Amino acid sequence: AATGGFDLDAFAELITPNTKFVSVQHVSNVLGSINPVDEIVEIVRSKAAPGAKIMLDACQSVPHMGVDVQKLNVDFIAASGHKMCGPTGIGFLWGKESVLNSLPPYKGGGEMIDEVYMDHSTYAPAPARFEAGTPAIAQAIGLGAAIDYLNKIGIERIHDYEVELADYLRRRLEDVKGVTVLGPPVGTERAALCAFVTEAVHPSDLGTFLDVEGVAIRAGHHCCQPLHRALGYSHSARASLYFYNTKEDVDDFIAVLEDTLKFFGSLGSDAIEEADSDDNFVPLF
Repeated sequence: AATGGFDLDAFAELITPNTKFVSVQHVSNVLGSINPVDEIVEIVRSKAAPGAKIMLDACQSVPHMGVDVQKLNVDFIAASGHKMCGPTGIGFLWGKESVLNSLPPYKGGGEMIDEVYMDHSTYAPAPARFEAGTPAIAQAIGLGAAIDYLNKIGIERIHDYEVELADYLRRRLEDVKGVTVLGPPVGTERAALCAFVTEAVHPSDLGTFLDVEGVAIRAGHHCCQPLHRALGYSHSARASLYFYNTKEDVDDFIAVLEDTLKFFGSLGSDAIEEADSDDNFVPLF
């Protein structure tokens, strides 16, 4: 929707008896909006083909809020390790056991075999059938330690703190002249991130200048090019927070952001136009 929320009416129109698979984000990594998974699942179960499967991208939700796989009633949930204090190069796919065991393996190798014959093979039950070869042992141990760490803090404590922090970030950005924040308006619950644009400077240049001052943001299309096109932008800058951040961190970010925007605003319009060009910008992600 125009406010950055999930448009359930438009979504319902897309679902037909021919729909066999639906994939949706739990939390948008650009808009910061939290999608109404319960209502989405209800629409799919009532309007899609019998046996239609639902895949939930929970990379932006699992580290920040409680996610009950039984209550959500989706068929698959995916999340990544590095977003929840774990190592890079690992994540997980949760799936209903019956669904996973009905799927054929996509890769062959050690540990995924049950019985091997000259003319056919049978496969181990899930999850082993999808984990051919030597697993990422070190990464799995690291991810397990990260999960234990988050559970020790308490995922509900993390969520409650981030709700307050997210609201503070959104309100502070609202007061920065020349900045347009993407996603839900002030006062709407959102994830602890804000993507934004400004006519004063290209996101990549903004990120470079803030980095020099010790402030880390992300610049690019955030793996969401179609969304950016729909919003009328090529790229955006994004400030993301986690439980280790504070309101003082937000204040420091806003101060450096305002100083940087003032600097670019003091340049001539030709210089700003040149800096804002996308011609030579190649985002990392």
